Amino acid sequence: MSADGNPDVNVNVDTGSDSGNGSGGYRDRDRDVDRDMHGAGGGAGDGTGGPDDRAGAGAGAGAGADGGGGGSAGRLQSLFEGHRLTPTQRRIAHSMVRRAADVPFLSSVELAELAGVSQPSVTRFAVALGFDGYPALRRHLREIAPAEPTADAGSYNEYQQAVEAEIENLRHLASVLADPRPVERAGRLLAASRPLPVLGLRAAASQAYGFAYFAAKVHPDVRLLHEGGTMAHDRIDAAVRAGATTLLCFALPRHPREVVETLAYAKEAGLNVVTVADSAFAPVAKVSDLLLPAAVGTGLAFDTACAPMLLGRVLLEAMCDGLPDAQARLEEFDARAAARGLFVE
Repeated sequence: MSADGNPDVNVNVDTGSDSGNGSGGYRDRDRDVDRDMHGAGGGAGDGTGGPDDRAGAGAGAGAGADGGGGGSAGRLQSLFEGHRLTPTQRRIAHSMVRRAADVPFLSSVELAELAGVSQPSVTRFAVALGFDGYPALRRHLREIAPAEPTADAGSYNEYQQAVEAEIENLRHLASVLADPRPVERAGRLLAASRPLPVLGLRAAASQAYGFAYFAAKVHPDVRLLHEGGTMAHDRIDAAVRAGATTLLCFALPRHPREVVETLAYAKEAGLNVVTVADSAFAPVAKVSDLLLPAAVGTGLAFDTACAPMLLGRVLLEAMCDGLPDAQARLEEFDARAAARGLFVE
């Protein structure tokens, strides 16, 4: 289902001025399971959580250690699957997923600097994964890395390389969506929440706005939150009083502390938290009930977020499936738009 143009249905926009500035399996805390395609562990390595938290499980169909359709990030997620990682180790894992193509060629010191941890922490991380040390882990990563690029691929300029990386992220997302059940469950949660608060701060503000813009065409009460702090808490309180049961969050790097704090507040208020993030190891994982990962591109000066945007549209489709009057609302909007001459085409 789709429609374009500015909706004249109910979108509550809470304005704010604080906007600006890898991937794994689904994470569903309500089911309390770790599954190959949609289970992921607890926190995301910001210094909280306990040793019983498990690493994010698989990266979707065909993304295992044999180098299938999930690409470099998928192979890493498969490697982490089932291991119990400390918060520091989850931070290392998150950094590796984000720089999956480069990791096989990084020294332990370079990886430590990338993750913001000590070099001995990287060594302990490798041992936790079952290797004798970091050199053995790096050797394994090189063995399972894709073949060297072809001459044509090597001739790509930096802009083309960024596009190719995003294409790989989309392929990985497609492999994860081979199991549609987590997205379908998220769609049902979003459809049932009246109102539906949608949170996105800083780099994720545009993702949240795009979702809310289209969602307002089919959902009776969408409330966009794109400022944090106590103002966001006030909006969450108001949404809960009005009957909200679920909050949708878009969370992209660099992850603002206030996003984690706002999601923790939402959970304390009794809301289910559905989060679209760049990785199952993102800092928002520990405060999300259902985390849907979609990798971002890191090849340019600023991250690119094609996969998270597309996953947001997929969520919209799943939500529409849970709204019996969605088609009627779209047709009503199209009729009003035609009567007003809203579009020029």
